[in-house]
Amino acid sequence: MSSRVRHETAQAPVRAMMAFAVVALAILLAPVCAQAQARGNAQAEQDYDAPRPGRGLPVNGLYAAETGERFIFDGRGPRPLFRFERREETWVLRSTPAPRGDVIYRNDAGAQILRVTPDGGLTLYTTRAPNGTPASRVSAAGPLELPTLGPIRLFTLMNQRGSLVSQALGRLIVINLTGEESEALMVDALIVTTEAVIRMSRTPTFRDRVSGLRSITLVEGNRSSVTFSRNGDLRVVVDPRQGQAGRPSSSSIIRAVAPRE
Repeated sequence: MSSRVRHETAQAPVRAMMAFAVVALAILLAPVCAQAQARGNAQAEQDYDAPRPGRGLPVNGLYAAETGERFIFDGRGPRPLFRFERREETWVLRSTPAPRGDVIYRNDAGAQILRVTPDGGLTLYTTRAPNGTPASRVSAAGPLELPTLGPIRLFTLMNQRGSLVSQALGRLIVINLTGEESEALMVDALIVTTEAVIRMSRTPTFRDRVSGLRSITLVEGNRSSVTFSRNGDLRVVVDPRQGQAGRPSSSSIIRAVAPRE
């Protein structure tokens, strides 16, 4: 799987082509989404009354925080997974012990996401609530799985994401994607990386840092990493052996582009 896509957002023919690509993507993904939803509903029904998997590990399901934010926690796999309900990125969490028997869950950048007490109390930490806000389970939720598209849908998605990034930055951004072992992980990395760049372009704090971006390169390797070179190439390496844990998060991508002083 090796592709190179260029986008000229200033030209009308390209805009027309991208509009067609987006429609095509919706048509192509419809059967896949329907099947995934059916599997998720069936799994959710089985897990609705699932017992607590272990001390410090929340029950799988959909949670709501007092601030109104909703998220899914999935502890079925080797590493706990977390996703805000209305976002596309799945966080792979790691646990660390805390005082009084609490357990803290952090993302790959070290940011605290959840805190669980011995009696099952759960606190969510976000930019909106940096000191934490209580959260409780409201319903079951299906597993957080990697997307599967196939070559044609992947090419369409690359066109779509490349167009969105180019429009956000106001200039041509080249996307290079090369991988052979895990197409699903590469798709996930493509979505997360481009979404992180778009978010930075809309934030005054990061807009200047991302102004030098010229290309995005995604490849497979023996260890996940993110680098932003002086020539404007944002290079993301994913490790297929690690599954979703082998894909850098948006936090790691933002830190690579705009390191803390």
